[in-house]
Amino acid sequence: MIGILIITHGTLAESLIHCAEHVMGGKPLHLMYLNVGIHDDPGALLPKAKAMVAKLDQGNGVLVLSDIYGATPCNLASRLLLPGRVEGISGVNLPMLVRALTYRNESLDLLLDRAISGGVNGVVHFTQDACGSHDS
Repeated sequence: MIGILIITHGTLAESLIHCAEHVMGGKPLHLMYLNVGIHDDPGALLPKAKAMVAKLDQGNGVLVLSDIYGATPCNLASRLLLPGRVEGISGVNLPMLVRALTYRNESLDLLLDRAISGGVNGVVHFTQDACGSHDS
């Protein structure tokens, strides 16, 4: 099983995990998060992040998700990457996380593809009738 580490601003990662637990009906294994606060020193967080990756890697690699490309959490995540072993994706959202959790028993390459497509395809302009329910 591929481990997943989410590194985001504030408590976004924690909230995404809570929502994913709700959607998936339970607490996923080998899933951790690292909050990056406004006053945190990314250099001081790096050893903690490396320890999390080591703990999450059960032999199949780790996917690191971050929120905004080029921002502090993503820059921190980029310092963890080892091609083919620890891979990263920015722009994390709930559809991406659910898709990643669903395909984490596949190869890391396939997981990357599925997680990205889940994140992209989860962004939809919908109309009033699209979601199937109406408030009266």
